[in-house]
Amino acid sequence: MLDPALYFDHSATTPPRPEVIEAMRLVMQESWGNPSSLHRWGERAAMAMERARQQVAELLNCEPEALVFTSGGTESNNLALFGVAQRYSTPQHLIISSVEHASVENAARQLQAQGWEVTRLAVNSAGQVDPQTLIQALRPNTALVSIIHGQNEVGSLQPIAELGYICRQAGVLFHTDAVQTVGRIPLDLAQLPVDLLSLSGHKLYGPQGVGALYVRPGVELQPLLRGGGQERRLRAGTQGIPGIVGLGVAAALAAQEVEPVPAPLPQQQPHLA
Repeated sequence: MLDPALYFDHSATTPPRPEVIEAMRLVMQESWGNPSSLHRWGERAAMAMERARQQVAELLNCEPEALVFTSGGTESNNLALFGVAQRYSTPQHLIISSVEHASVENAARQLQAQGWEVTRLAVNSAGQVDPQTLIQALRPNTALVSIIHGQNEVGSLQPIAELGYICRQAGVLFHTDAVQTVGRIPLDLAQLPVDLLSLSGHKLYGPQGVGALYVRPGVELQPLLRGGGQERRLRAGTQGIPGIVGLGVAAALAAQEVEPVPAPLPQQQPHLA
């Protein structure tokens, strides 16, 4: 058996914690029903799933109903970008950074091939987007801004509070890929001006193959998958209860260990020119 003390690649994935493994084992034995079923096996699975949703919501300080369970960060990012894009009958304008994860960059390339205009904001020597460059890049037809929070290779953190305020002032949706930061850095979605946020279980000592997309109440998306009405009709398919429960336990453990209060938001909000 590999010694986890010798593993240094936690940006790629983290080893699931013992509490996560045990919770998943129990749910596979005791709560294996289809959560959409009305019988007691389904109800038991649904209760386990909603408890996990509550645990993730408590970590992020958001409404549980705002969380859509997915297969991970890539699906969450794709649901954010394409979910917004498919609301429009004609191509619009998208802004991303030049240091996005491939799941955002390649989605942007596909939208660009479909006629969307895509602006890629450069970063400074610290790997950060200057909020002024975002102000200058906004257009009347900008539909979405997607800026990664913690860069997955070099670790630079983007000023998402400032960037989000700029978008909110302009009436533009703001998405952040927070896969590398959820559970490691305090994030308070009751305060942050974020409309969409992606996370993944295996980056916070949970299982692989499960994640979530935070969708701020009032934000409308088109689903990527067509089928049943699961996850507020935004993600069809029977939910993977063991993975979701594992994500919930990992989130609950992270909530106990991450700093409880996020850094104060800037008092002087950026203003559009």
